[in-house]
Amino acid sequence: MEDKVTIDDLIKIYEAEKKIYGEKIYNRISDIFEKAKAIHKKDFSLSDHEQSWRAFKGKNLEKLIMHIIKDQVESLGLKIISGNALERTNNANLSSEMSTIKRNLLIDYGEFGHHLPDVDLIIYGEGCKILATISSKVTLRERIAQTGYWKLKFLQDPVTKNIKVFFITPDEDGTLTVKKPTKKGRAIVEADTDGGYVMSDKDVEESDKVKSFDKFIEDLRRIINE
Repeated sequence: MEDKVTIDDLIKIYEAEKKIYGEKIYNRISDIFEKAKAIHKKDFSLSDHEQSWRAFKGKNLEKLIMHIIKDQVESLGLKIISGNALERTNNANLSSEMSTIKRNLLIDYGEFGHHLPDVDLIIYGEGCKILATISSKVTLRERIAQTGYWKLKFLQDPVTKNIKVFFITPDEDGTLTVKKPTKKGRAIVEADTDGGYVMSDKDVEESDKVKSFDKFIEDLRRIINE
């Protein structure tokens, strides 16, 4: 069954909530999805709704994050695109700019070829220089080890070694909130990524690597100035 609720509906809910909560709207991402879930559920029986909803939520979190940060990223003189824009397009159909972005992101597997990393969003600047990639999932267990893997692969090549690897999440299972004792997901963020940002109203024990989402643009600005 095709979803009746769309990313446009999700954005409308976000913008309505933003008028109420202002800059702290990032704290309410999970609530925004719950409102969308009520709309989504109307078109499903009890037996098939949850699986479809999980797929919708996972697919559209990255799109909502893109909507939230796009203007701020562009205000820094940068551009942001979806990783799917490179994955789903044949090289012959890519613009010169997108082709360069793709080449600058490829992982070299030697005799096994060059392959794109699985990332949701790509931030780049002048000369198609890639500054950062973003992976986003509702909980860390879904993808954080994979995100750490791509960071390690980037470090192995002079073309990609300076690309920052970030993870943005509502952290609905609370993996990032406590520093000690450290859960495995947080350990991976701390040791094998350039930072994790939490879109939640939970109290997060912050570190140099783990912070609330409102610090993301500030950190991106710092990277530009380094």
